[in-house]
Amino acid sequence: MNKVKRNVITVTVLLFVCAAVYLNWSYNNRWGTADQAMVEAEDAAMEQAEEEYQESMAGETEGSSSYFASARLTRQEARDEALSLLEMTAGSENASQETVDSAMDAISAMATYSLQESQIENMLIAKDYDDCVVFISDDGVTVTVPAPVEGLSQDAVARITDTILSETDFTMDQITVIEVKE
Repeated sequence: MNKVKRNVITVTVLLFVCAAVYLNWSYNNRWGTADQAMVEAEDAAMEQAEEEYQESMAGETEGSSSYFASARLTRQEARDEALSLLEMTAGSENASQETVDSAMDAISAMATYSLQESQIENMLIAKDYDDCVVFISDDGVTVTVPAPVEGLSQDAVARITDTILSETDFTMDQITVIEVKE
């Protein structure tokens, strides 16, 4: 009896699969093939839109935010280099367990710092700063923000400091705010 049920279920499932394949095939045939001229026009429009986007991004980077883009790139390159050295040290056959543990702790700290930097940057941008760069090390936090010609107000510095204090375990004396004049 179980074999009969199993066979009936198998046949039913196969019928449903065949019906689905047929319906899919008939649906796709109804629409026909793509018009080559339309495909080429869409490709050209996509390429033009991509070029315009790249030009707008290049123009934005060349303006006041070029400092911030450069600082982020420099920070990332330094982190990548340090990370590769730490990974090489941790993977070395001659390294002692203490050295491996120390390298793994440094890698973990770097990952934590990177996450905190990203969170703080996003929070500061959400608090009406056009751009910013945050660098966290064992010694403290350095924040670079655009500032008007007259400089940042005490209220602005307090908001920045408060954001950093809420996201990290650093104290006020470990926070440095650097103004980039617009």
